[in-house]
Formats: sequence, structure tokens, C-alpha cells
Amino acid sequence: MAKCKWLLMGALMSLAGAAWSAPAGIKAYAEQEFIADFTKFRIGDTAPAQYQTPEYTIKQYQLRNLPAPDAGTHWTYMGENYVLIGDADGKIHKAYNGDIFYHR
Repeated sequence: MAKCKWLLMGALMSLAGAAWSAPAGIKAYAEQEFIADFTKFRIGDTAPAQYQTPEYTIKQYQLRNLPAPDAGTHWTYMGENYVLIGDADGKIHKAYNGDIFYHR
């Protein structure tokens, strides 16, 4: 009986460890604030002008596990984070930790 309890305990611990390590979709990578260029940014802030240029626009967002940008927005990379900013005003709409690239 004791062997059965230890076996059951081991199974439960391994399941708990697997559940703890598995992210709950891409929402697990969402950021409300982040640091880029020695500045703290939050959702709603305006991104610096350089990130609003075509050179910083991420066109292959699917390869980075990012959702499609909304109309009038584009993805850029700021300080190890993927950031969705408005085309017209540079306002930050969403931000994901750069580790989303490895999400499977």
C-alpha cells in the first residue's frame, strides 16, 4: 500500500510540474510595461520615432508567433520585446516578451 501511495505521489508531482511550466497560450507573454533604450514604456505610451520607421517594422510576424496586427498598426521590436504600435501616432497597443518567439 505504501508503494502505491509513493507512486501516486510521484505521478501527481510530475503532472503538477508539467502544468506549471506550460504557458497558457500567448497571453503568458503579454507585458503591461517594459524597458527599451533605458526608458520604461507602458501600454498607451508613444514609441520613439525610430520604431515607427519601415526599417523596424516586423513583416513576418507569424514566424515570431505574433498575432496579425490590427488595421493601422504594425509590430516592431523594442528592448527585447515585440510591440504593436499605431502607424499614425506611434501609440503602444500591445507588448509581448521576446520569448514568445520560442512558443510552441
